[in-house]
Amino acid sequence: MTKMSRSPFACAPRIAVLALATAVAACAGGGPKPAAQLPAPPSAATATSEIDAIIALLDAGDTKTAQRRINAALKRDPMNASVQVLRDSIAQDPRELLGPVSHPYVTKAGDTMNGLADRFLGTRLKGYQLSRYNGIAVPATLAAGQTLRIPGEAPRAEPIHRAEPRATAPAVAAPRPKPVAAKPVAAAKPPANPVAARQARAAGLAALNQGDVVRATNLLRRASFLDPANPTIARDLGRAQRIAATVKARR
Repeated sequence: MTKMSRSPFACAPRIAVLALATAVAACAGGGPKPAAQLPAPPSAATATSEIDAIIALLDAGDTKTAQRRINAALKRDPMNASVQVLRDSIAQDPRELLGPVSHPYVTKAGDTMNGLADRFLGTRLKGYQLSRYNGIAVPATLAAGQTLRIPGEAPRAEPIHRAEPRATAPAVAAPRPKPVAAKPVAAAKPPANPVAARQARAAGLAALNQGDVVRATNLLRRASFLDPANPTIARDLGRAQRIAATVKARR
């Protein structure tokens, strides 16, 4: 019985399977790999300019806008200690924050709430706390001659040590000189305070935007007094005075 020869087409399925397996292996080795997942960027820290803007709003008494910006800053940077201090300055009782013990202080020309807070409380961030501590709603309206209560003990004056007088020989009385008329001395101008001037200008512009022309004019006059050579403040003051004159003429 003769053996039948195998047809060449009988091996075709095996060859096709081997070719398909080779193609799959090639794709698995050289195909594109999925992109690696990049870590999410950290939240941006609150900039110093944002802190300054919030302080300026509190200095002008605009607590609503300041609160919105504080909430936004804490959402971005919840552990920021400076923003937390500003938040507590609005939300908490100032006497609980600063304590019941206090001593009097009479303000001088150029004094600001933020400057006094930096001087007596160690940081300008507590300027609005100090203002509320004294029942002042708008810190920028602080003027010379006001009596404030400063939290804490009054600083002690250092004792003056006087040297004991030494025994000396009696001096011969010298002829008394003729009295000379004293020349009048011009009153010294208070030193310029550009930082306080910027704060007063910001408060004045905020009041002008709210339609309070009288308060805006007073704050801009204070800013011009603290920084008389600043042309921007002089321009803003002139604009506020023109608006005030127009409002007065219409009444």
